[in-house]
This record gives sequence, structure tokens and C-alpha cells, in this order.
Amino acid sequence: MTMHALIVEDEENILLSLEFLLSEAGYTTSTAKDGADALKSLERAIPDLVLLDVMLPLIDGFEVCRRMRANPALRNTRILMLTARGRDTEVQHGMALGADAYVTKPFSTRALMAKIRELSIGDLQQNNNAT
Repeated sequence: MTMHALIVEDEENILLSLEFLLSEAGYTTSTAKDGADALKSLERAIPDLVLLDVMLPLIDGFEVCRRMRANPALRNTRILMLTARGRDTEVQHGMALGADAYVTKPFSTRALMAKIRELSIGDLQQNNNAT
């Protein structure tokens, strides 16, 4: 089964890079360039993974994360916050809101993909335990 990832990023070059990386890893991808668009996209289709920038136009990534975790339909969607805001308090805030992982920019593509694989393996294990 193909995994679906929603990439929420307002910087075009980073968005394109993430799309390429995830496509190469076998994901289907969709994108959003601001928090409001991300929430609309989540109403249309539930992804397996959301790569979520914090500093977004209209609605920031922290608020998108909070709203996702308040929606029971999205409880199994993994959230990886990907942002330049990497102070300890910001990381703790993102994790407290329900993010599954927090990666700071600039990031190593190898480390990012390892974190994504780790989250995906957790999904597979969770699905196997449910059956």
C-alpha cells in the first residue's frame, strides 16, 4: 500500500525538495503553502504523514497541529514538524501539541528520511498489533 504525505511548506525550493525526496521513497504527495490550505486539504483526504512547517502564512503550524490532534479522524496521522524554530521551548511546545517528531532546518536529507522511516515503521507496527 502506498503511503500518502501532505507537505505543508511555504518556501517553494524546500517544498519541491521534500516532494522529490518523498516521491523517491515511494510516497504519494500533496502540498499546501499555508496553514489554511493545509486544513482544507486534510478535510479532502487523510494522509499517513504530514510534514508541517511552523512559520506559515494565515495559520501557523502549531495551530494546524493542535487542530489535527483535536480531530479524531486524524489521530493516526503522523505529524513531523519541520522548522527553523528549534529552541527547546518550541520543540517542547510542538511535541506537547501532539507532533510525533520535530526536525529543525537546516536539516540533513538522510536524517530526515531516517526519521520518516522511523515514523512509518511505527505505523506498520501499530497496524499489525491492531489485527
